[in-house]
Amino acid sequence: MLVMMTADIAKPEGCSNKEFFEVWRKESVAAQAAAADGGPIKGIWKVAGQYQIIAVMEITDGETIDEIVHSLPIWSEGFAHIVTNITWKPLSPYDAWAEKLKELAKG
Repeated sequence: MLVMMTADIAKPEGCSNKEFFEVWRKESVAAQAAAADGGPIKGIWKVAGQYQIIAVMEITDGETIDEIVHSLPIWSEGFAHIVTNITWKPLSPYDAWAEKLKELAKG
């Protein structure tokens, strides 16, 4: 199943730019490696002008989400608090919805 993850990142008060961006850099290296080696990350983007990350991942079950999250440096190095919000949305192929619309449109 494909899911879309959206994560909002914020620099905590008292955290230096050097520390904040180094943690994020480590996260980016890990995420890019997971995407490149055929891992669960199928695509990852940073939203322009915001500290927000969007990733599309292929998972088998809910436990996979926890495994992915806890394997990344932000969590494994104790910086989970910089992620102020994280959401997961299951994705469905649009062609399946297009077929369903044919039935729905009949009333």
